[in-house]
Parts: sequence; C-alpha cells; structure tokens
Amino acid sequence: MKKALWSSLLLLLLPLVACSPQPIRTSTTGKTEAKPLVMGAIPDQDPQKLQRQYEKLASYLEKELGVPVEYKPVTDYAAAVTAFKVGDVQLVWFGGLTGVQARLQVPGADAIAQRDVDEQFHSLFIANKQSGLTPIKDTAELQQLKDRTFTFGSESSTSGRLMPQYFLEQAGVKLENFKGQPGFSGDHDKTIKLVEAGTYEVGAVNEKVWQKRVATKEVDLSKVDVIWRSPAYYDYHWVINPDVTDSYGKYFIKKVQDAFLKLDPNVPEHKEILDLFEAKKFITTQNSNYTQIEEIGRKIGKIK
Repeated sequence: MKKALWSSLLLLLLPLVACSPQPIRTSTTGKTEAKPLVMGAIPDQDPQKLQRQYEKLASYLEKELGVPVEYKPVTDYAAAVTAFKVGDVQLVWFGGLTGVQARLQVPGADAIAQRDVDEQFHSLFIANKQSGLTPIKDTAELQQLKDRTFTFGSESSTSGRLMPQYFLEQAGVKLENFKGQPGFSGDHDKTIKLVEAGTYEVGAVNEKVWQKRVATKEVDLSKVDVIWRSPAYYDYHWVINPDVTDSYGKYFIKKVQDAFLKLDPNVPEHKEILDLFEAKKFITTQNSNYTQIEEIGRKIGKIK
C-alpha cells in the first residue's frame, strides 16, 4: 500500500520538476552553482577599454543579483544582435538601432534601462583642421560637407551612422554627394583617429566617447575639432531576453532593472562604473522610446 502511494506521489511530482526553473549547473568539483547570466555589448569603442568597463559591471551585478555574471565580447555590431537572437547573451548594451534590430528578432525582449544622457543623446561631426571647415550652426549648413571625404563609425551605429545619415539627408546631403565612397571605420575611436590623421576630412562620432577621449587627452586638438552637434535623440539602452525568467524566476527582469537604477555616484564602487559609462545614473526606458529609430532604420534599409 505504502509503495503504491509513493509511486503515485512521484508520478504527480515529475511534471512539476520538469517544468520548474533550472538555474543551477554542476561544476567540475561536483558542487552545484547558479547558471551564469551572460552579458554583452556592441563594440563601439576600443576593446580593451570595454573589457575593463564590463568586468567592473559584471562584478557589481553578481553581488546584486546573486548569480554569476559573465561578459562575452563580440566582434562587431551585427554579431551582438545575432548573439542575443540565438541566446548566447541574455543582457546586452545596445545602441538605439541595434536594440531595435535585436528586439524585433526576440519577441518579448524589453529595453529596461538607459543612462541619464541617452534620452537626449547627440552625434558630433568632427573635422580635420586642414579641411578649412568652420563650425556649423544650423542643420541646413551641412550642405558644406558636399564633395568632402567623410567617414561614419560602424554601419549599424546609431550615433556614428544612422542619425548622422538621417540629419544629412534632412539637409539635402546624400551619400553620393561625398568625395569618393563614405568610410565605415568600425567604431568611434577609429573614426577619431582617421579624421585626426587626415585620412578623412570629416567624421561622425558619439558625443560621449569624444568627450571622454578629450578629457583623457587622447585627441590631438591641434589637428581635429568639432564642427557640428546634432539635435537630440534616444540612443543606448540595456535589452534583456525574456527567457531569463525561466532560469532565475518571475521577477528577475525587475531585479536586473533595479540593480542598474541603484547605481549611486555617492558610492565609490558605483561611481567608478558610472564614470566608465559616462553617466551620472541609469534611468528606466521602454521599447516605445525607439520608434523614431525604427522608422529611420527602415527608411535607410538597416531594418527590413
């Protein structure tokens, strides 16, 4: 009788066990440990600088979330989107465009946090001083860039390509109006160096990266300077895969969001992370904030 009762109980419990979250893995020592949350980011700057930035953040998130957090670098912007799509990374720091591209491929994915600067973000056009170009005060004056050599950053960069191209087209400047083919440097640091060297007369860069490199004296201001600051737009943000709730529980996404919002510049450890991100704090965001980015991405063919 007892044996039959235990058999019945096991039959009832098996489906529950099979459907329950599995946030653990077995280590080489035979002990169980939490499955790591894998974090990624678009490679918009020098890889070594990004490695330090995200390793610091991973250590902080581990403490806040109670699970291991790993940073997995990727080779380019498209690889970041693909890695998110196939589940190789679950939490990714995307630009406006790549964030939209990723969310369109992963139903239920959400934008959960952005820096305080990202709701009013700007691109800069920088010029080699030998070009003779002077500061541009109005978007219409971008006409001056016709017949100049010009480089963007990555082809999928919001601040280094998408929005600069949009503002140029608003001013009546098309890609074919540049001298030769426009360049695509790959990231903002490379754009700065190419314009500084005179390889291109003008380049489009992320305002925060430019400011950071100027502050650390990594830019030769005798050779290159800012000639235009774009109107504001939404840009960088954290996107999380909805599948994390299967591994870590129903409220895990809120827990991740709260960890970003908790970063406080008055706490030394937090301030170091915020400084690396060129931010005073992180704030909430939502998918609808990037509607304009999606519309422009579709218009120029970066979103199908």
